[in-house]
Amino acid sequence: MILMMLIMTLISLIANIMMFISIILSKKSFSDREKCSPFECGFDPKSSARIPFSLHFFLITIIFLIFDVEIALIFPIIYLFKTVNFFIWMKTSFFFMLLLLLGIYHEWNQNMLTWTN
Repeated sequence: MILMMLIMTLISLIANIMMFISIILSKKSFSDREKCSPFECGFDPKSSARIPFSLHFFLITIIFLIFDVEIALIFPIIYLFKTVNFFIWMKTSFFFMLLLLLGIYHEWNQNMLTWTN
């Protein structure tokens, strides 16, 4: 048993060392000015490619992801309606919906749901 664990550890260590060496060897060592510049049909770029990213757009995306995950969590609650006691199901569903409503109220209160400032 101990011999098998030692062999597995040794194989894992060798694999990690090989991956580390392959990463070091495959890394490009030079950087070309043309490759680092943004491509715009062969012309010089008119402005910087690094425009400021809208923080409001980012926050809308995070809100969407949070509510998308919460919608995915609602489906098991619907499925459990058949198998769990009705009182427990109602209490769990009410608590979950209350959290969703509090989240929406907080976002609305912070003016995160408006598209223009």
